[in-house]
Amino acid sequence: MASEKSRVLVIGGTGYIGRFIVAASAREGHPTAVLVRDAAPADPAKAAVLQGFRDAGVTLVKGDIYDHESLVAAIKSADVVISAVGSQQIPDQTRIIAAIKEAGNVKRFFPSEFGNDVDHVNAVEPAKSIFAVKARIRRAIEAEEIPYTYVPSNFFAGYFLPTLGQVGVTGPPTDKVLILGDGNVKAVFSVEDDVGTYTAKAVDDPRTLNKTLYLRPPNNTLSHNELVSLWEKKHGKTLEMVYIPEDEVLKQIQESPVPLNIVLAISHSAWVKGDHTNFQIDPSFGVEATELYPDVKYVTVDEYLNRFL
Repeated sequence: MASEKSRVLVIGGTGYIGRFIVAASAREGHPTAVLVRDAAPADPAKAAVLQGFRDAGVTLVKGDIYDHESLVAAIKSADVVISAVGSQQIPDQTRIIAAIKEAGNVKRFFPSEFGNDVDHVNAVEPAKSIFAVKARIRRAIEAEEIPYTYVPSNFFAGYFLPTLGQVGVTGPPTDKVLILGDGNVKAVFSVEDDVGTYTAKAVDDPRTLNKTLYLRPPNNTLSHNELVSLWEKKHGKTLEMVYIPEDEVLKQIQESPVPLNIVLAISHSAWVKGDHTNFQIDPSFGVEATELYPDVKYVTVDEYLNRFL
């Protein structure tokens, strides 16, 4: 008989990546709960998301990361806690760590990650400080000896592929493409649904315990030049490539308003510094998702781009 699947509590489940994680956890057969401040929100879009959760058999648990008692009570009803809180709440995950410590029953904690691996970055400000906050959360988890899995998924396909990896534009290019650096550095794209699937698969996997689970799908690891070339083949049109040298990129980061400066700095980290791919995944600290779960048919960049034709 298969062992019972862990009960999962998702914090930040109605957010951008959170909803994919909730759906995947339920699909994988985990008894899944979502922490909600209000189970009947006035916002129709949010109410629809919660109804979708209920329809998938997900439990809504009333609680708030800023209300310690409710948070501890919610955590006591779970075996595994997954945080998908948004960027503004990343530092406040110390409250989740404190509640997990008090509850004393959690077998594993996944903090909110889902971007670059913050222990292997060469980022400039303002991304540097954002990554540093995530790294501090990692160190706090380790200091409290809470079992963990970190999931860096690199670029979200839904954010970066509609513009072919460009920053500050709104749709696919029609005549020219802006490329940071020389366009030869490889970055990694993960489709949000697959981020959810791999995260849910890792929940009870002993191979991912106290490890970083990297999402580096081979078919989704592409240089900017390769990405544009792929699009040109599909589209049947050659685009003008406009290369922006690093010193110009750094100037743009300094002169751009929030949040454009943040996205530019994150893109600089990936496209210029190569922070998605410039280090080996050593078994001492990490494992790679597509190698661990070869049965998962992840969506390739090639397939994803067909949506924009």
